[in-house]
Amino acid sequence: MVAVVLAGGRGLRLWPESRRKHPKQLCKFLNNKSMLDHTLDRLAKAGFQQMLIITNDELLADIKNIVNNRPDADKIEILSEPDGKNTAPAVGLALASFHSSQPDSIMGIFPADHYVVDIDSFCFSINKAIQTAEQDHIVTIGIEADRPETGYGYIEKTFWEIGSLEDVFQVQSFCEKPDLDTAKSYLKSGRFLWNSGIYIGKIKTLLDEFARHLPDIYQPLIKGYKYYLQNYATLPNISLDYGVAEKSRRMAVVPGRFGWCDIGSWNALAELFPYDEQQNSCLGNDILILDSKNCLVKQNGKSVVLFGVEDLIVVETADVILVADRHRSQDIRELVARLDKMERYDLL
Repeated sequence: MVAVVLAGGRGLRLWPESRRKHPKQLCKFLNNKSMLDHTLDRLAKAGFQQMLIITNDELLADIKNIVNNRPDADKIEILSEPDGKNTAPAVGLALASFHSSQPDSIMGIFPADHYVVDIDSFCFSINKAIQTAEQDHIVTIGIEADRPETGYGYIEKTFWEIGSLEDVFQVQSFCEKPDLDTAKSYLKSGRFLWNSGIYIGKIKTLLDEFARHLPDIYQPLIKGYKYYLQNYATLPNISLDYGVAEKSRRMAVVPGRFGWCDIGSWNALAELFPYDEQQNSCLGNDILILDSKNCLVKQNGKSVVLFGVEDLIVVETADVILVADRHRSQDIRELVARLDKMERYDLL
């Protein structure tokens, strides 16, 4: 089995902690360990004997440093994309590396920036997904929703279990991030799960679906890794979700119940930390909050004091202090785009 870890993203909504040269997968938000390290630890415990990290040239040196400091470094390979082309071409890079030598092996595809609370339950879900993948399905993990979340995409499951497999369902549809009313209806129905972006399947099953739905990627990848890399710039910029998962008739979903967080925004990160009686969440050692409520504070060096304010995100770094409306946590990506347009590259 091989685990492919997608580690080339930028994490724009976690600015200013997440930067172009030090994105969120390299950040140490929890237990003084990078999100990439958390992911690799989790996959090793789930039984993956090989791990392949897909990143880009800008992050390659930092990721090599993380891997070289791990006791299982000899089991981890790193590949670098020549261009940022979204997740389908990145997975194609992994398939180009393994399709001729290990066609019957299981390949798991995992984002580098998730956090899981219950590792044993995660491993149980992954094992069930592997069993299902052995029957030529492509399996995703759908996280059981506990709130009407507008920051995640959703998977609609059927109520029909697949064959004799308990708690494994056919996928009805994939849904984009909803508005609040739609998210509430999803939660009430009991049919909708959060889309984790995790996929597991046999290499030859994944190849079949690439051939059927993404021929512009499939044709160069079957000609070998070197040819695929040389022609990478010509590949379509498309996600694995849109290019394969939403179109495939082989999709199955395993509901995940293991305390999951896609650390994609400040509000999402805050879910991992305790709140005080006024719903303030603090990430740091020198924060004082007085007469304030529903604020999120991330402090690194300077002391931070809040007084008489509500609904704020405050993030203090060595060179930037962000103060934002907490209800606009998802919009920080737009702020970064505006800074880029203003040519404030020193802040990015």
